Amino acid sequence: MASKLRNIVLVDDNETTSFLNNRLLSRLEVAEQVQTFHKAEQAYQQIWGGDKGQQPTGDAPDLVFVDLKMPGMDGFEFLKLYSALPAEVREKTVMAVLTTSMHAADTARVAQYADVEYLAKPLTEEKMSKLLEKRF
Repeated sequence: MASKLRNIVLVDDNETTSFLNNRLLSRLEVAEQVQTFHKAEQAYQQIWGGDKGQQPTGDAPDLVFVDLKMPGMDGFEFLKLYSALPAEVREKTVMAVLTTSMHAADTARVAQYADVEYLAKPLTEEKMSKLLEKRF
């Protein structure tokens, strides 16, 4: 496997899902740090500092998992904001949708974003390995 990622971000309003994903990533030792957010707005602000694309907290995460169905800002809105960031900001981060939705309309909406991965929950060791092999 590739060298350890510096930072993975999980964005999911379901605390149980976030907890389980966090445990899996810790067990796999794929990242030095895993950050968890239950609100997409908060994650976006923390990572990319609002709409200017400046990172207030230093380095951009290597990988972001975002759920689609969340109250407030949902995963689609998060992807829209992410895709509006400058290319040099986006190329530092792999964006992956992690969702229970396998609905054709949802997959089609996500497919509009060229570099976004689409994974079905639950996150597993196998899915994580494939993603790392493909993108890192």
